[in-house]
Amino acid sequence: MRYKLLGNSGIRVSEVCLGTMSFGDVWGFGADEQESGRIISAFADAGGNFLDTANKYHEGQSEQIVGKHIEGDRDRWVVATKYTLSMRGDDPNASGNSRKNMTRSVEGSLRRLGTDYIDLLWVHAWDFTTPVEEVMRGLDDLVRAGKVLYLGISDAPAWVVSRANTIAELRGWTPFVAQQMQYSLLERTIEREALPMADAFGMATTAWAPLAAGVLTGKHTRGGGKPDTKRSNDDRLNEHNLSIARVVDEIADQLDRSSAQVAVNWVRQRGDKLIPIVGARKVEQIQDVLTCLDFRLDEAHMAKLNDVSRIELGFPREFLGADAIRNIVYGDLAAQIDLPPGAQKPR
Repeated sequence: MRYKLLGNSGIRVSEVCLGTMSFGDVWGFGADEQESGRIISAFADAGGNFLDTANKYHEGQSEQIVGKHIEGDRDRWVVATKYTLSMRGDDPNASGNSRKNMTRSVEGSLRRLGTDYIDLLWVHAWDFTTPVEEVMRGLDDLVRAGKVLYLGISDAPAWVVSRANTIAELRGWTPFVAQQMQYSLLERTIEREALPMADAFGMATTAWAPLAAGVLTGKHTRGGGKPDTKRSNDDRLNEHNLSIARVVDEIADQLDRSSAQVAVNWVRQRGDKLIPIVGARKVEQIQDVLTCLDFRLDEAHMAKLNDVSRIELGFPREFLGADAIRNIVYGDLAAQIDLPPGAQKPR
């Protein structure tokens, strides 16, 4: 395990993050407390120190399980949790990004986690109702009070994040150091705006669902059977996505690795500030995925995966990336100029 700085911060986090949405059984699925403990221990044994949870996961049970299993060595862990999602359906103020919900959500998370500080607090989702200024000032107050150390934002448009961080910079408030977004070989649309925005602000990106809810593990593409895409409720099981999964399987077989390891490594190798979030319901699953740390995909394999999963970046990215336009913008020596990521040709 290696460690990365979390965006423009000094905190060091493991290059893979353990997601805990599977910890608990209130939602009718997941790992019980004992198995969750084994998963955390396996992650720690591999050098992992970055845990991601949320107050909403299993209605608070996930935070409670995490708290019990880290209490003996709390300061070793970088614990990230979230607020925004509804914790009480009959109360209009028990959800959203408001200062009221923010404050009581953090107090509840601190109790369930059994700690007096949260390393990284995520805004779980943008609610489109709370003013950006209210969110950023409220979060900054939590940091100044010592209840939260770092800030992040999840599932929000790039324009919201960039506006929030610009306001924070101008007013001397605490900015977001990371964003959390869905990213995998089957979901690359954040490459259009969110990833270039994060690069511009020096933010890290933690990628949830790098295995696309199991589609990239080989469970639907190995064994000879063909998934019945017409009967499945998972709209990811279409022929385009399954064709990508088969390429993952092919490369995994060539390397004598699992498909999950290949899919996670593709995310890891797409950028220095990308950190995949991996989850598990069984200890064997996390042990398998963490073996991705033992190897890297070579350029040929990365190129093949990039090509089979390529998306249209649209205007203006495709326009500005065209050779003719690049030569007009940068001159005849465009190929010889070291350009920042946002100005480079799409891969």
